[in-house]
Amino acid sequence: MQDLQDWSGQRRIIRVMPNTPSAVGQAASVMCLGEKATEKDEDRVKSLFSAIGKVWTAEEKYFDAVTGLSGSGPAYIFLAIEAMADGGVAAGLPRDLALGLASQTVLGAATMVSETGKHPGQLKDQVTSPAGTTIAGVHELEKGSFRGTLINAVVISC
Repeated sequence: MQDLQDWSGQRRIIRVMPNTPSAVGQAASVMCLGEKATEKDEDRVKSLFSAIGKVWTAEEKYFDAVTGLSGSGPAYIFLAIEAMADGGVAAGLPRDLALGLASQTVLGAATMVSETGKHPGQLKDQVTSPAGTTIAGVHELEKGSFRGTLINAVVISC
């Protein structure tokens, strides 16, 4: 932020990092206030970026992590959707049905996390029954270090 303030000669700067889902009104945007930005400035910018999704305010020191998580994150989810659809095709589904099911499943799961306020682990536990197919799939993902791989992808993108 200091570089932007020095370059522009202004102190009333608000830096905003939206992500590509802004193209469909589902952005995750984070803004950082310059040293002279007012509450009115913050409200105005938040109002503008709320038109394309959700907005958070964070300190500048978090922007590298924001980039790694929400800036790069859509690519990771696109890969997951593609892989899930490929799994559906491998199991015998037509490609268009598999892709539709995979993308809607991710959208529905994300909506559940956002709207219920429940921890993702709690929601996962509601789907996994003892000795069932879901826990078998979760076990397979864990053998492949699924969570560790996603964590590493976010951290390396910072």
